[in-house]
Amino acid sequence: MDPIHAMRAFVRVVEAGNFTRAADSLDLPKGTVTKQIQALEERVQVKLLNRTTRRVTVTPDGAAYYERAARLLNDFDDLESSMTNAQASPKGRLRVDVGSSTAKMIIIPALQGFCDQYPDIQVDLGVTDRPVDLIGENVDCVIRAGDLSDQSLVARRIGTMPFTTVASPAYIQRYGMPQHPGDLEKRHHVVGFFASNSRRNYPHEFIKGDERIELSVTYRVSVNESNAHLASVLAGFGISQCVTFQAAPHIERGELVEVLPDWTRDPLPVHVVYPPNRHLSPKVRAFVDWAAELFAKHPHLQRL
Repeated sequence: MDPIHAMRAFVRVVEAGNFTRAADSLDLPKGTVTKQIQALEERVQVKLLNRTTRRVTVTPDGAAYYERAARLLNDFDDLESSMTNAQASPKGRLRVDVGSSTAKMIIIPALQGFCDQYPDIQVDLGVTDRPVDLIGENVDCVIRAGDLSDQSLVARRIGTMPFTTVASPAYIQRYGMPQHPGDLEKRHHVVGFFASNSRRNYPHEFIKGDERIELSVTYRVSVNESNAHLASVLAGFGISQCVTFQAAPHIERGELVEVLPDWTRDPLPVHVVYPPNRHLSPKVRAFVDWAAELFAKHPHLQRL
């Protein structure tokens, strides 16, 4: 039994959820995959999978083995690529995690260009606004806005995300246009945004010259996902600060109105972040360079 082939078969069964789909993805007969998994279990002397007629589930030992095996296979593929002129033609499976609005409005519309340029890279695009454990979840890199909390990771700054304060025309017609940030504490409503890991609502911040105001205002609706946040503002639940690239198309179409245009807030720095052991991977380097160029060209993602 080739241990690499057996390990790869096991990883595919776990990811596919059954032997049939795993065999199809590996272009192997289902019986061959079954024999490879059986031989692997005999080799490690641990039951890795629970099998029934309808489904396959991973045992606790199998889950632990999967995490290590997936990481080892990723490193093995990177090693092979680096030894076979992969700088010119990187290949392999690339696991990227991106915030939801960034994925929808920036990455996905341009991703075909990356796939055309690197046809041998298979992109697994995770879309979430929650923090991601790159090592634990075996993610190659993430694109995130905000200050970096884990200094053990490698980060490349690729731009910034400025904000625009907006509301729907229906909301302004009903409640009027605020003239000062302090008005939001009086007769106005806001749409809140809270962190997925702590449920802490982010404050609304306003800067004008040397004046800086931070408001923790009462909200009727608060969400933890950027597309839902924008949808809540469009639905008229209140005023809020949205990233400019997300709000700008709706302002142009008259679906949102800019509020307090003389006041700004600090933009968020945007980084591509990856574990230190991945920094020489040709496929990761290809994506990082592509993302940096994409952000540099975007009119609402000023690069500093």
